[in-house]
Amino acid sequence: MRLQPARLIANGFGVGLVPVAAGTAASAVATLVGAGLMLVSPGLLAAAAVLATIGGIWAIRHVRIEGDPGWVVIDEYAGQFITLLGLAQVTPRGLLLAFLLFRLLDITKLGPIGWADRQHGPFGIIGDDVIAGLIAAALLVALQAIWPSLLA
Repeated sequence: MRLQPARLIANGFGVGLVPVAAGTAASAVATLVGAGLMLVSPGLLAAAAVLATIGGIWAIRHVRIEGDPGWVVIDEYAGQFITLLGLAQVTPRGLLLAFLLFRLLDITKLGPIGWADRQHGPFGIIGDDVIAGLIAAALLVALQAIWPSLLA
């Protein structure tokens, strides 16, 4: 069997094959990977967010995925990386809150997140997670401005 790079990217380098809660598992992995990238450079984390988004769109188009199958989790990487950009620094509390906020928004699909999720093709698969990540990042920035010690 020939290795398909697009399928490997779409399934988050194997994380999407976890039999239960693959999206949550991918978000957890992305939180840890993102924390490491942020410790090296926030710019590296931003680049990873863009790469996961663009790479995910390419992979989903290349594999010709219909709907939003549970094994496609590159969108969770993109959204979680974007969420982490809202942290001023890497702390255990900050990482936990970033993870929880993103998962809550991604699962509940409130407002524009739900709208994006109802779209077809790569935008529908990745768009809701990108929007959830942007909202979660904005909430993190606001929380840190209002309550600086919260995430210390």
